[in-house]
Amino acid sequence: MLNYFKQTGLRFVWISLIIFVLDQITKHAIVDGMSLYESIQILPFFNLTYVHNYGAAFSFLYDAGGWQRYFLSAVALIVSAVIIWWLKDASKEQILLPVAFSFILGGALGNVFDRLVYGYVIDFLDFYYGSYHWPAFNVADSAIFIGAALLIIDIFKNKDEDNSHD
Repeated sequence: MLNYFKQTGLRFVWISLIIFVLDQITKHAIVDGMSLYESIQILPFFNLTYVHNYGAAFSFLYDAGGWQRYFLSAVALIVSAVIIWWLKDASKEQILLPVAFSFILGGALGNVFDRLVYGYVIDFLDFYYGSYHWPAFNVADSAIFIGAALLIIDIFKNKDEDNSHD
C-alpha cells in the first residue's frame, strides 16, 4: 500500500494537509484576536480585516439567501473527490500537476470546512491601493490561486515539450 502511495500523485497530499492546517490556524487566530469588521493596518497597502464571506470567490452569490452554502460546499466536495481520484491515477513521473492539484485540494477543503461548520468563509487578507480594495481572502484562497497558477505553468511547460518533439 505504501509503495502504491509513493508511485502516484497521492504522495503530495501532505501539501493539502499543511494548507488546510495553516488555513484553519490563521482563521482561528483572526477570530480569537479581532472583532468582526475590525481592520488592522500592517502595511500602506495591506490590512488584516476580519469579514465573513457567505458566497464564493469575490463574494459571488453572497446574498443568495442561504442555498449557496450547500451548493458551494457540494461543488467543493465533488471537486475534491475528483482531485483525489486524479491524484491516485497520476504517475510517479508527474510532479507539477499533482502539486498544483494538492494546493487546490487543501484550499478547497479549508473553505468547505468553514462553510459547513460556520455557514460562511472567514476572510482577512485585505490588499488595497488608495480607496480600491481587492476582495478580502484567506490562506485557502491563496492556495487555490497558487494551484491554478501552477496548472497554467504546467500547460505551457507541456505545450513547449510537445512542440520540441515536432
